[in-house]
Amino acid sequence: IIFFGSDEISINPFVSLIEKGHNLKALITSPDKPKGRGLEKSSPEIKNLALRYGIKVLQPERLRENREFFQFLIDLKPELGVVVAYGKIIPKEVIEIPKFGIINLHFSLLPKLRGAAPLNWAIINGYEKTGVTVFFINEKMDEGEIILQREVEIGKRERVDQLQDRIIPIGTSLLLEAIDLIEKGNFKRIPQDHSLATYAPKIKKEDGLIDWSKTSEEIDRLVRGLYGWPGTFTHWKGKILKIIETVPIEGKTFAGNPGEIVQIGKDGIVVVCGKNTALLVKTLQLEGRKVMSAFSFSLGAKIKVGDILG
Repeated sequence: IIFFGSDEISINPFVSLIEKGHNLKALITSPDKPKGRGLEKSSPEIKNLALRYGIKVLQPERLRENREFFQFLIDLKPELGVVVAYGKIIPKEVIEIPKFGIINLHFSLLPKLRGAAPLNWAIINGYEKTGVTVFFINEKMDEGEIILQREVEIGKRERVDQLQDRIIPIGTSLLLEAIDLIEKGNFKRIPQDHSLATYAPKIKKEDGLIDWSKTSEEIDRLVRGLYGWPGTFTHWKGKILKIIETVPIEGKTFAGNPGEIVQIGKDGIVVVCGKNTALLVKTLQLEGRKVMSAFSFSLGAKIKVGDILG
């Protein structure tokens, strides 16, 4: 097996394949990147793991028209390729090298949420369930034939980090099951219905900017869907104010302009949103300050009822 993976989400499946006795010939991962203030080169965590297990690591800048990389793969004579959160489209000439092709573990019920950030968008878009899919890749993004799928419920107040922690082991076990079926020659190839496709594009920092004209429910989903990186933010007195934990206030309507603070209390700061809904902000962080409860922040900062966020 050759394994393609870069993100932390790929670590659990990678280690599980090794522990289950699969013969991993090589790891293909992203190049080392400059990190931190000193801009020292930092390796993907999965690379360090692979080296510890004595597995050959390749970090090509590009896969297309890379003859050295192409020849290396041919010489390995792999039977199967496995992709988990690699981050690059794999060209046709590479897909054709392994005897059985290349399979991908994707964290949605394809054809729903094709793309780089399916877990984030599942929460942002208000999905009640998502899942995991193992499929044969082709040169298009997440369009190949499906081997196995498993459905996963999304908790009513679940954040993306919590969903990720819960779904990775489910995905790993489905991947191992799919590899077992391929080894036995006992698998089906189910074509996707492209007319049902939806998309989950890569998250950008600016996706975290809160639009207070949206309902409290929509904003709360954004906060939970972008929790961690990049996080959600608004502006107050010309400074960035990160919004970390929120709860929509149900069963009440609020008069005021979107972004207007209408209450400040021990529970937090109440902000008017679209359609006369309101959001209770419980935890936040002003730029240059530490994370704190909204109430603690209100005691120290000169924030008051009537202030407008945004």
